[in-house]
Amino acid sequence: MCGIAGKLDLGRSCGEEELRDQTQRMIATLRHRGPDDQGTWVDAEAGVALGNRRLAILDLSPAGHLPMVSSSGRYVVAFNGEIYNYQEVRRELESQVADSALALRGHGDTEVMLAAFEHWGVEATLPRLNGMFAFALWDRRERVLFLARDRFGEKPLYYGWMGAVLLFASELKALRAHPGFAGAIRREALAFHLRYAYIPAPLSIYEEIGKLPPASFLKVRTDRREQARPTPYWSLREVVERGLAEPYRGTEAQAAEELDALLRDAVRLRMISDVPLGAFLSGGIDSSTVVALMQAQSSQPVRTFSIGFYEDEYNEARQAHAVAHHLRTEHTELYVTPREAMDVVPLLPTLYDEPFADSSQIPTFLVCKLARHSVTVSLSGDGGDEVFGGYNRYIWGRRLWNRMRLAPSPLRRLAAGGITGVSPRFWDTLFQGVGPVLPRSWRQRLPGDKMHKLAGVLALKSPKAMYLRLASLWLEPEQVVLGTSGQPSADFLLAQWPGFPQYEHSAMYLDAMTYLSDDILAKVDRASMGVSLEGRIPYLDPRVVELAWKLPLAMKVREGQGKRILRRVLHRYVPRELVERPKMGFGIPIGDWMRGPLKDWTEALLDESRLRQEGYFDPRPIRKKWQAHLSGHHNWQYDLWNVLMFQAWLEQSRPLPAGVPDPSQVPARPTAS
Repeated sequence: MCGIAGKLDLGRSCGEEELRDQTQRMIATLRHRGPDDQGTWVDAEAGVALGNRRLAILDLSPAGHLPMVSSSGRYVVAFNGEIYNYQEVRRELESQVADSALALRGHGDTEVMLAAFEHWGVEATLPRLNGMFAFALWDRRERVLFLARDRFGEKPLYYGWMGAVLLFASELKALRAHPGFAGAIRREALAFHLRYAYIPAPLSIYEEIGKLPPASFLKVRTDRREQARPTPYWSLREVVERGLAEPYRGTEAQAAEELDALLRDAVRLRMISDVPLGAFLSGGIDSSTVVALMQAQSSQPVRTFSIGFYEDEYNEARQAHAVAHHLRTEHTELYVTPREAMDVVPLLPTLYDEPFADSSQIPTFLVCKLARHSVTVSLSGDGGDEVFGGYNRYIWGRRLWNRMRLAPSPLRRLAAGGITGVSPRFWDTLFQGVGPVLPRSWRQRLPGDKMHKLAGVLALKSPKAMYLRLASLWLEPEQVVLGTSGQPSADFLLAQWPGFPQYEHSAMYLDAMTYLSDDILAKVDRASMGVSLEGRIPYLDPRVVELAWKLPLAMKVREGQGKRILRRVLHRYVPRELVERPKMGFGIPIGDWMRGPLKDWTEALLDESRLRQEGYFDPRPIRKKWQAHLSGHHNWQYDLWNVLMFQAWLEQSRPLPAGVPDPSQVPARPTAS
């Protein structure tokens, strides 16, 4: 696991010393991604510079140093990630290539990947790789630069042209360290951020910079810059369509057996490490299954890590402890006070490097920090919801739509008005009173917010409109972000709606293409690499994904419950009563904190004169939601958090315009009461 940065200067405007100095300044910003080693490789005549910071996981010897040159000298690579099936690739190469031609010096995955490029070529090798990665590869013979990213975008890669110079890096802070970086804010991207809480690929917050889409590569020839466009090497849509056309024909018991074996192997591959390894454990279905399969293949107790909160409605630590005790893992848990959680808030702009507002970023960082005290690699259960149908919008979506469309629109609008006519707090109190007699699947955290969200979909006219509403926070962000028009943030999602026969399949596919890559995986990467911890995700093994999409929907979502087949696998290792509970998510009481200990910090960032002078937002709708939130009439925590994360990022990334209140006069960090 590493951080990479570099440049291709088509104008050859720099000498070797200047190229090296610029690259070293860029990778110096990525030390957290690679504290163990650093390296640069420069070819001034070609205008190429590659830089690497290295977190050593496999092959801790000098043979693993990066950037790495292939045995023939043709290829040079700056690499971030892991190739999990590198031993299989190595065996295949050894069966086809003479040992003298391979000339492998170490036992790491990077030089195996380079040997594969030598033998099969870059474009033919990429689909063979089972891993998480982002790399920059220079072909010295053809004078071509390749940038590539793994199938789901577990590893980040930003790039952009500054005149005749192509810059690329794992994080934006490395690009900002280059003297040619401009940094104009892309207002369209800000509207996306308000709607979704993240900025989707291929956009970034900057005009000149984009994200390389997952499962694609960029091929830049030194004489044909205008032809450099991302090219896909794998397609999730093709996987989905093939799975739906050729579904699994066995029984559910047979499917569970096959999934168990495949997941076990995916976990085994991700347990290969030359440094200490563990796992995050929340006590839910996804992480418990990963830990169970790790422990089943380990001769020693697996190290597991959980974060607990003193607020019962957000605390998963008790369930995690029970699962850890049953599986006999070496379990570490840390109960976090509101003060300790809020201490993370000032770190977020630097940690995430562009506006990012999934508030579970805070507990994710805390559990990563906890794990890093003991291990360098940690497996997680991320991806299980998107692959096996775990979100509530899959479980209730089609049933809700089928019932909604039977009622006339005026009646639906009347019902919506009745729901929103009382505050979410009223619904919370009501559900709390009747909670003991409700089915377990009906017991939800923040039921008032969910009731108001339900009201928002009642008058919609199509399943894809319902999906967009459920995926959105600010519904018309272009009316809030100054200098934007139309609805590009909505059109982006609607244009990708695949229209599969079943709503659940369309929603799962689109979540995997957008929310998973740009929210969940970005969150895990920045939080883990922020403390020099490598995170690995077994559910995104392409073999697991392909099997999951062959399984009938009823094996994933049925009778008001998601992840049916995954539960069946887990129940082989962990008793049902330890893991069957309403889905909680990984949340924090951010809305309560805004009304309490974060109030002054929030007010300073949402100050009306400040917003007007900065010139990015119309302050009126923001102030209206802030006042409604303070009054308790409505919980606008997520909408406001999106604005706050941009404001905090803006304050950290650039000086304030004249006339805006001095940050030294407002709380520099949140203060607890």
